[in-house]
Amino acid sequence: MIKNAINKKRQEGFTIIEVLIVLAIAGLIILIVFLAVPALQRNARNTTYKNDAAALLTGTSEFINNNNGTVPVAANSAAVKANAKTQAITNLNISTGTTAPITPAFDTATVVTGVKCGTVGGPSISPSIASTRSIIIIYAVESSSGAVVAQCTES
Repeated sequence: MIKNAINKKRQEGFTIIEVLIVLAIAGLIILIVFLAVPALQRNARNTTYKNDAAALLTGTSEFINNNNGTVPVAANSAAVKANAKTQAITNLNISTGTTAPITPAFDTATVVTGVKCGTVGGPSISPSIASTRSIIIIYAVESSSGAVVAQCTES
């Protein structure tokens, strides 16, 4: 009788191997989540930067239309930003016809009129001369290593 009670008691519950397997599987799931979340956050930020750049392009075009074809200058950056209603890009630089390399920051975009997107060289872009009606927006996105990568959107 005592032998049967001991055998029954030993058969109840989980073995240490079963518990370790469950913990290993849970650890793998947590590891996958910790690896995936930063990439998802980075992609969301980059999408916001791209959407803001498109909004700035539209805002610049709207400024030109509202001001009888006058292209914006540095003093008009607040008006262009107000037209664009950007979220992530909080600083705006405006220049005309420059071909000097431009290195953007994550929260800063540069509107350049009279040029096209030229040579993209990692963290900077060197615009090329084009018609006076062309507009480009140079902004930054984040690479998988966290470095600044320059992007260019043109009309």
